[in-house]
Amino acid sequence: MKLLVSSSPHMFTRTTTSVLMRDVLIALVPALAAAVWLFGWRALLVTAVAVAAAVLTEYLFEKAVGRDITIGDCSAAVTGVLLAFNLPATIPLWQAALGSIIAILVVKQLFGGIGRNFANPAIVGRIVLFLSFSQAMTAWQFPDAVSSATPLALMRAGDMSALPSLWHMFLGLKGGCLGEVSGLALLLGFAYLLIRKVISWHTPVVFVAVVFLLSWPLSGSLSYALYQILSGGLLLGAIFMATDYATTPSTNWGRVLFGLGCGLFTVLIRQWGSYAEGVSFAILFMNILTPYLSKWTRSKPLGGAAH
Repeated sequence: MKLLVSSSPHMFTRTTTSVLMRDVLIALVPALAAAVWLFGWRALLVTAVAVAAAVLTEYLFEKAVGRDITIGDCSAAVTGVLLAFNLPATIPLWQAALGSIIAILVVKQLFGGIGRNFANPAIVGRIVLFLSFSQAMTAWQFPDAVSSATPLALMRAGDMSALPSLWHMFLGLKGGCLGEVSGLALLLGFAYLLIRKVISWHTPVVFVAVVFLLSWPLSGSLSYALYQILSGGLLLGAIFMATDYATTPSTNWGRVLFGLGCGLFTVLIRQWGSYAEGVSFAILFMNILTPYLSKWTRSKPLGGAAH
């Protein structure tokens, strides 16, 4: 009998990238439905354009360089949806497409494809669009009877009286980007991902908890801290963007530290930075630290030395 010896791991699973990405797409459906309900059918159009541009860019690039075509794993589609969810409903469609092209071509494919990118592609696409087209990226569309300024902008201005109620904030009756407004829809997606074991709780829970625990003493108001959680892209970023497999730590303690850093930098930017929002910048900064967090929190092998 021939004995074959191979290196670990020796466990196999039927869970593939395409299965994981389809689960993420399913988890994003409630937020998409809420966006269409709140902002109309243009929300669906912006999302479709972003997804189409992402998938087409991935296909054309891989075809051009002779790589295996990977659009079937749905990762490009997930990037397109997440980018669209970080855009206002009024964004020009060509800018939504440009953001997807940057996310897929520059951030993902030029670094070698899925799993090799150093940062979350959708976040980088969103930041590039924000810095390049700030007026279009802050041209908000609002549901009826909601103030013409986003909650974060109102809090930055100290106008707490003009804020929607916390219940309206939770449902999504406020200004903001497509996928970030409804806390209820995002939490439904979070529950689905936890049940399907697509993500762990560590980063999202720690991320949100740090923002809450720091915002409360800084303001001296419990309601202010709750508004911080339900405002901007905090829940969207914590649940769907700070849990990306390729750009976040592989260990549980690493994910805790990642969430801690994201929460800390989000509060620092929101409180003292030039922008009312800070989630995307915080996640991008922590993406850069991901390899170190994974290394520092790696378990020591029994009888061996950690590397």
